[in-house]
Amino acid sequence: MPAFDLDAWVARSRAVDLSEIDWAAVPRHPVSSETLRTLRYMQDIESHTIIYTRSLLATRAIDDPEVATFLACWLYEETFHGLALARFLQAAGHPVGPRERPRGSESFPQWLEARMTALVSRVWPDFCAVHMTWGAINEMTTLMGYRRLMAIANHPVLSDLLERITLDESRHFFFYYRQAERRMQRRAVARVARLIVDRFWAPVGSGVQPDGELIFMARYLFSDEEGRVAVRKVDDTIRRLPGFASVRLLEAWMHRHARAADGNGGSNGHGQH
Repeated sequence: MPAFDLDAWVARSRAVDLSEIDWAAVPRHPVSSETLRTLRYMQDIESHTIIYTRSLLATRAIDDPEVATFLACWLYEETFHGLALARFLQAAGHPVGPRERPRGSESFPQWLEARMTALVSRVWPDFCAVHMTWGAINEMTTLMGYRRLMAIANHPVLSDLLERITLDESRHFFFYYRQAERRMQRRAVARVARLIVDRFWAPVGSGVQPDGELIFMARYLFSDEEGRVAVRKVDDTIRRLPGFASVRLLEAWMHRHARAADGNGGSNGHGQH
């Protein structure tokens, strides 16, 4: 991979450009209920970024100048992703309604995760290695999710919008991945990062949305052959990181939940295996 230039990266940071999106054309093309449900999930997670950032403020991540600069840009861009998806949903006749919980509140799993993250940060000087690895996994998963939704929904305006969002997600992934790669050159650091990821990682949105919504979205996007290829691509990419050569993350998670669905009489329709 090429050398990372933080100044050049920051110079490209801006709100997603919506100036040429044809919002009036949105209702001219059908949007399935499954796509709408997936978009609502994605919009909520993008809008939730500020809560995740709040938990990072209690860690040593913000003491690193490169990471702190990145997080400022990342929060700004992700916030506008949430606004853009909300605007699409409104144009499609399905505006984002009131939240079931105040945006500033935390569920118990979120509260516990934030405290555990702060604890790991205090006792382990190389905390940023696992933070960057975790971010790389989630950004890669998000990127693949958006690409799969573009293919499944086949909505020209949505595809245009998601293509613009994925440009940002690709940049985010590049930063996380390069940082993880650099920070895990020491075997001991890679070993601890791998242990934490193996034990605690779950797909982005876990603990924010109900498990049923996450499982529905994952099956809808990734349960067919093209989806399984995308899942393998996520894991294959992360396997190139130091110490992660044998990892099975998204593949293993999908396999567990697919089996659980079959055992509970799940539908065999698209995204419902």
